[in-house]
Amino acid sequence: MTYWTRELYNVIVRRFGKWSMKIGILISGRGSNMVALVDAVASGEIPNSEVAVVISDQADAGGLAKAAKRGVEALLIERAGRKRAYHDAEIVEALKGRGVDLVCLAGYMRILSPDFVRAFPNRIVNIHPSLLPSFPGLGVQQQAIDYGVKFSGCTVHFVDEELDHGPIILQRVVEVKDDDSAETLSARILEKEHAAYVDAVKRIVSGRLRVDGRKAVLLPEY
Repeated sequence: MTYWTRELYNVIVRRFGKWSMKIGILISGRGSNMVALVDAVASGEIPNSEVAVVISDQADAGGLAKAAKRGVEALLIERAGRKRAYHDAEIVEALKGRGVDLVCLAGYMRILSPDFVRAFPNRIVNIHPSLLPSFPGLGVQQQAIDYGVKFSGCTVHFVDEELDHGPIILQRVVEVKDDDSAETLSARILEKEHAAYVDAVKRIVSGRLRVDGRKAVLLPEY
């Protein structure tokens, strides 16, 4: 199946009479990638867009206060003791109720249900701290060190119903040093993540990103 973000562009233009993408961001912790996206939208680096809501599944997520401080609605929808399907349905309702067009996962630590993914087809984006398809899942920096790779990095990709699997939007490379620990490698990858996520969302907002099978291609401006 071929998906064009240009189609999303046209839907939004018909709805609002102008190009303005509403973004919803899901977090579970400190929200550093969320902050990078919110600040980039506020500065105009990510143009023609608005962060409509930041949602956390954890009450102690530091990112909630950071979002609120920046004037963005910060919403807690706790997952503790709840089945994933019901929890996801409440988040989907909150996102759709705010007119969200694009969902960005920014350190969100729960796998989305198939129904969640289907609710926003080709409109959910995630950032992962490895060069996918290598080292999906958790503990990926230690996996990279243990495997002996010389380079790691981060990957921004669309989310599908498989774990860390959807079409890749972009990647950034980080050298793995001989004396790296999981913590030192993670810190250097995180430095790349913020700019990479902003760049990826800019590509989506531009309406020029074509996804055809496993390939995401940025079309030239016209």
